[in-house]
Amino acid sequence: MDSELPALLVLGPPMVFNLFQSHYSHKYRFLNFFSSHLPLPQFLQTQHAHPTSVRAILCNPRQPVTADVIRSLPSLGIVATTTVGADHIDTAECRRRGIQVVTLGSQFAPDVADMAVALLIDVMFKISAGDRFAKKSIHFKPWSFPSGSKLGGKRVGIIGLGRIGGEVAKRLEAFDCIIMYHSRNKNPSVSYTFYSNVVDLASNSDVLVLCCPLTEQTKYIVNKEVMLALGKGGIIVNVGRGALIDEKELVQCLMKGEIRGAGLDVFENEPNVPKELFSLDNVVLSPHAGAITLDCFMDACEHVAKSFDAFFSS
Repeated sequence: MDSELPALLVLGPPMVFNLFQSHYSHKYRFLNFFSSHLPLPQFLQTQHAHPTSVRAILCNPRQPVTADVIRSLPSLGIVATTTVGADHIDTAECRRRGIQVVTLGSQFAPDVADMAVALLIDVMFKISAGDRFAKKSIHFKPWSFPSGSKLGGKRVGIIGLGRIGGEVAKRLEAFDCIIMYHSRNKNPSVSYTFYSNVVDLASNSDVLVLCCPLTEQTKYIVNKEVMLALGKGGIIVNVGRGALIDEKELVQCLMKGEIRGAGLDVFENEPNVPKELFSLDNVVLSPHAGAITLDCFMDACEHVAKSFDAFFSS
């Protein structure tokens, strides 16, 4: 009977949910809160599930796991998200309650790093802009399109030299880029130049790549001062979280030519994207797709399943 299976409250839902549910419907009773407009207590009543029966949550950033949600579930013991970051989960309340928080850790790092490099190459070589230009032109001369620039030898400042940032650095070293970074602390295991101040990093960089998690300290870590320090030839790539950048200031800097371009996989108010960016040929946009590959989906399902198995078997 489904009612005898462990209850799994699903918020979001995660992009991998359909795949996860199809593989593990024999192991868990899925309570799909994301499909309901009711408050959580009433939703659980419609599912004939008592709040004490819910010991696990599967979520993504579309539906935050707030302190109120956590407090309404007295038996909650694990929250699993199919993202690298956990800024949509009240981790302080989880720590207070002794609730395990499971993220994907390094599962997505190589794919997100690939996306960062792809966005950078696209912006520098004007690949997407050139594609639009070529498709609109019946006859065109190669020199009628604005030239791009090479990637080799560029000074790349990475904000957040964690798992993803390290993978980005490894890839860009192959292009003979000069790697510098800013993180909470200097990493003694790498030889890259460390900057404790983001403005100084920007002043000495041609490119900024944002890979750090979103916290109270990192919100708007790239503000107008940083963008102006990066300068008119500078490019920003963001594969972290949208609110790492002051998006309104970014739009203005791009429109006024105060920075050269941007490659953005994340946005401050997803799924909303500033419409001013749509017509800019110096901007490449991606719909938070850095880790949307079938390989990643399978890995994410396996990682989450192992975490739930370990929790429910303990």
